[in-house]
Amino acid sequence: MAITTAQIRGARGILNWSQSDLAQRTGISATSIGSIEKGQSQPRESTVQAIQHAFESGGIEFLGREGVRIKTGEIQTFRGKVGFWEFYEDIYRTCLNEPLPVLVSNVDEREFMKWLSEENVAIHVDRMKKIEGLRYKIAIKEGDTYYLASSKYAEYRWMPREYFSSVPFYAYGKKLAILLFNAEPTVILLNYPAVAEAYRSQFDAIWDTFKIPPTDKQESV
Repeated sequence: MAITTAQIRGARGILNWSQSDLAQRTGISATSIGSIEKGQSQPRESTVQAIQHAFESGGIEFLGREGVRIKTGEIQTFRGKVGFWEFYEDIYRTCLNEPLPVLVSNVDEREFMKWLSEENVAIHVDRMKKIEGLRYKIAIKEGDTYYLASSKYAEYRWMPREYFSSVPFYAYGKKLAILLFNAEPTVILLNYPAVAEAYRSQFDAIWDTFKIPPTDKQESV
């Protein structure tokens, strides 16, 4: 069901977004958004879907044709190659709305490259570099020199081998994702801010104890 103009105005109010803020997150001009909200134009279905998706990525839930509220929490699962790229799309959309530091732990980024095409990697790295103020902190196994992210927005550190786990996690925005690499990748995404904050606090508490790897040994991708 398509959202209404009243819901668009209400969602912007809850998130304290201007029409320009919504325009930046959807690629739709602020003028067009103003016309939609005033009922002066009939938007395409794809336009309404883009607006709705931006709000939902920002933590909004729509109820019927009238209600709007902040989500209390949800769990999503992404599977396979297509699902893995959908997960990266969610990272990008979420960071546009909430450019909090992205915290990544226990990763071997060779596993990521198995399921992401070189084209998609290039797209993702390029667009993440363009998000103003965004920073990544990525903890990898001591001795690993395979770095997927750009140094323009990401910092890598080595965690001791005995602490390294084969189950990575991503904390981005107010979300936490647990990644499983078996026959195909499975991403369990928890949209529970309190859970994400708990992982963030633990990560930040030990980040400074990790070693800074030598940059001259970096393997480019």
